[in-house]
Parts: sequence; C-alpha cells; structure tokens
Amino acid sequence: MENTFLFYFQFGLDHILDWAALDHILFLLALCAVYTILDWRKVLLLVTAFTIGHCASLFVAGMDWIRLPALLIESLIPATIVLTAIYNLVWRREEKAGQLYGMGLIGGFCHLYIGQEAVVVGLEAAAEEGDKRVTSYRDHGHMLACGMDPGGVMAELTGREGGYSKGKGGSMHMFSKEKHFYGGHGIVGAQVPIGAGLAFADRYKENGRVTFTYFGDGAANQGQVYETFNMAALWALPVVFVIENNQYAMGTAQQRSTSTPDLHTRGEAFGIPGEVVDGMDVLAVKTAGEKAVGHCRAGKGPYILEVKTYRYRGHSMSDPAKYRTREEVQKMREERDPIEHVRAMLLEGKHASEEDLKAIDKEIKKVVNDSAEFARESPEPALDELWTDIYAEAR
Repeated sequence: MENTFLFYFQFGLDHILDWAALDHILFLLALCAVYTILDWRKVLLLVTAFTIGHCASLFVAGMDWIRLPALLIESLIPATIVLTAIYNLVWRREEKAGQLYGMGLIGGFCHLYIGQEAVVVGLEAAAEEGDKRVTSYRDHGHMLACGMDPGGVMAELTGREGGYSKGKGGSMHMFSKEKHFYGGHGIVGAQVPIGAGLAFADRYKENGRVTFTYFGDGAANQGQVYETFNMAALWALPVVFVIENNQYAMGTAQQRSTSTPDLHTRGEAFGIPGEVVDGMDVLAVKTAGEKAVGHCRAGKGPYILEVKTYRYRGHSMSDPAKYRTREEVQKMREERDPIEHVRAMLLEGKHASEEDLKAIDKEIKKVVNDSAEFARESPEPALDELWTDIYAEAR
C-alpha cells in the first residue's frame, strides 16, 4: 500500500509539472498572482494543498476505489477554478473594503469617526466665529463640522495636490487657518499643549475667543496633558479640554488602563472644573458646550468636558477590534446611535418629515460623490513639493 501510494504521489507530481501540458502550471500561477499580493504563506499553502489534492485523486483513481465519468471530471475542473476565483474576489473585497489605505487610495493610517459624530457637531454648535479647534489623528469629523471643504478633505486623504496640506499631510495632518482648524496630530496627546498655546495667544490678545482641545481617554493618561492643565489653570487660559471617551484607548478598555472611572475630575488638583456628558446625544453635548464656553469667555480659565461616546470601527482601519464582541457594537448601534437619535427626535417632534430627511440624505450623498470625484481628478503633488513647507518663512 505504501509503495503504491508513493508511486501515484510521484506520478501526480510529475503530471502537475509536465511542461507538455501547461494547464496545471498556468492555473497555479494565476492563483499565486492573486495571493502574492496578500501573503507568501498563503501561496505556499495553496500550492501544497493543490499538489496533495491532485496526487490523492490520482491515487484513489489508480486504486480503482472510485470511478467517475471523464465528462464529469472535465466539468468539475473549470467549475472549481471559477469558484476559487469568486471566493478570492469576495474574501479580498471583504478584507480590504474597510481598509482604504491598504487599497492604495489612502496612504498611511486612517482613523474613522463613525459613532462619535454627536461630539463635534454639538460642540461646534456652541462655538462662535474665530474660535479655534485642535484634535488628534481621528480628525475627519472635526474638519467637516467646522466648515472645511469636503473636496479638500477628500483630496488630502488620497494624497492629492488639491488637499488642505497639498497632499503631504494625509489623514492625520490637515490644517485650515481660514477655519481655525489646527490639526490633526499623529502623536498621542501632542495636540493638548498646542491647544493651550492657541488659547494663550487669544488670552494675550484679549479677543474673547475660545479653543476646543480634543483628545481621547488614552491620551488622558499622558504626562504632557497634566503639565498643560497646570499652565492653563495658572494663566486662566480660555480653553475647553474635550476628552472624547470612546471607551477604548486604541485596543485597551478604559477599566483596564485607567485607575479611576471618571476622567472629568482629572483637573480638580489644578482647580479646573469639569463634567461628564452623554456623547451620543447631540443636544446634551451642545448644552454642556455652551456652559463650558461661557465659563471660558467670562475669564474664569479652562474647563473639562468628558464626553462619553463610542466608536463603531476599530482604532484604525487596520484594527479588527477583536478586543470587544460584535454583540457589544451592535447593541450600541441599535440603542444609542447618535444619528438615529436625532432622526427619531425630528420625526417624533414633527420638525421634519421622512421626505425632508431623504432629501437631506440625497444632498449629502451628492456632496460625498462630488468630493470623491474632485479628489480623483486632482493631480498628485509635484516632486518639488518635497522641499516646501518645512520651515516657516521669516517676515
């Protein structure tokens, strides 16, 4: 039996590698071309599985254990190829659909804001012209909410010349002096002292402006945050520190990374008042924002808002978020979604009809499609741009 198996195994291997019949070789090369993009280990697994399977089938046929019509075998071969191709197409689409940067459309990392929309929308409703904002790498929602052009944002995401940073900043580093948006910063917590610096400038000018400084529950454990708290309190800076507590610092739940459940009390040692806010309720955020802004404009110094929210997607597009269950995410979507909450409020209060909301949705889709088209048509930055915007020009 062993000798028979080895004979047919060798026969099958020789059959696959028979250069007179290239169908097997071409089939393997075609599949390898697909898999090579993904992982060399998958290529090795594919070739090994194909070889063993082919040899085993010849062994079974040679031992006369199974007899199948030749027509059936010839039909199964192309059917198997087609099914394999469909499987790879669907699998790759599912794997890469949520990872735009992996498809080459967006370079670097990409952190989505889905689920946290009520935070920035509510606080922007409490802001006035001239107020400033600075945030972390999860910044797309902040840009749109403060009035930055969606086309410029999309172009920057895709690294195009028409982007806000001329295609050189990408997802995490966009700026707009016109809209008083100062980033987008990739280093955790680095934007907090920058926000205090912006507020210091306004305090010096006595112009009544306020700076919204956003950071997450993970950044709330950074040392530079508390150095900033101290200076902001000492100089009575008009800055609202917004802790966007989405429950997970990258992939670590708050209860595993933070010794105290309340983050809004972190300023008490410096005499900074704070409060916790339901970040899934846009009106609650707006009300709390108005209170915090009023405190700052009155010259009473900084204020802390811990806005409890939730992100539906992973930390970044490359994060499968296996540290939480699908049931947890689905429960939040069904029971606490901020957009559905507003939708229900508008309909139940008869502030808008279904047709009104559909018209808004249609308009938004057009804006998104137009911004994508603008980004597609915008050229990539010229090579000369490598040497620009490195140092500020002396005046």
